Amino acid sequence: MPGFFARLHRLRPSRPRHPLLRVGFALVGVAVLLVLLVGGIFVGVGMLAFSAVRRMRRVRRAGASPQVLQAEYRVVTPRAVSHSR
Repeated sequence: MPGFFARLHRLRPSRPRHPLLRVGFALVGVAVLLVLLVGGIFVGVGMLAFSAVRRMRRVRRAGASPQVLQAEYRVVTPRAVSHSR
């Protein structure tokens, strides 16, 4: 029984023998890689811009320090847990 990689290698399409077709497929591959690269860069820049705009629009209260957490707390007294079944 052949292994996974041997079966995967058999499914690989062969390269065309004609030199112009080889160059054409190589150029198509490079074009696809460039489109993916540029698209990824645009998505990354868009995410950074969205984060920057969101940070600038955030309203801060006057006098509030970013290290201080304002909240109300309530102390909960522990109760005895019964283990009867």
